[in-house]
Amino acid sequence: MTSLALEPDDVLTERLAALGWKAPSKISTHDNRTVLVSLTRTGELRVHRGYAFASDRVLRAILRFVTPTVRRDVRAAARRELLAFPVELHVPSRDRRPNRPRPGDEAIIRRLEALHHELNDRYFGGELDSVALRLSSRMRRRLGDIAISNRTGRAKEITISRRHLRADGWKEVTHTLLHEMVHQWQAEHGHRVDHGRTFREKARDVGIRPAAERHVSR
Repeated sequence: MTSLALEPDDVLTERLAALGWKAPSKISTHDNRTVLVSLTRTGELRVHRGYAFASDRVLRAILRFVTPTVRRDVRAAARRELLAFPVELHVPSRDRRPNRPRPGDEAIIRRLEALHHELNDRYFGGELDSVALRLSSRMRRRLGDIAISNRTGRAKEITISRRHLRADGWKEVTHTLLHEMVHQWQAEHGHRVDHGRTFREKARDVGIRPAAERHVSR
């Protein structure tokens, strides 16, 4: 029996290995509510540490969710099951501190909203949900970010770096917004939100570079 006196990383590594996880890369835990479960391009499995308290059934759902070869309907069912487990009752997730609005923010947000609507119509057939858009002064290396709802598995908000907007301009911000909208498309179609094959294929379809990371100009 696994002891919860161990660190959550060790608990989940031990339990997931016992249930069949065979990838050589490590398992790491976090308390960020944006994406509860993800598999990085290097094969690292990132899991919210609240799952250390979940049943084996939920952990098996996690393994099905991150297995690339499972059918889409199986992955969607696994996602529903892992999202149904109340991780925050065991390990509260970190909330992002709100950014203070600045003069001119309202006009920028309106422009981002109009851009999201235009790109949605042009590249996604207008099928993506409307999402909240915000600016962040704390993103020093990343250009954008997307938050996924724990409850529904759908996108809640897209964040754009202020530094990125100031340093790189609207042409590059459009590229970044499209990047995050491809993640939104993944979430709304039952795919894992990652930079794997489905991301790269969709990124090429919409005409953006299928890179996992781009950084703010200095």
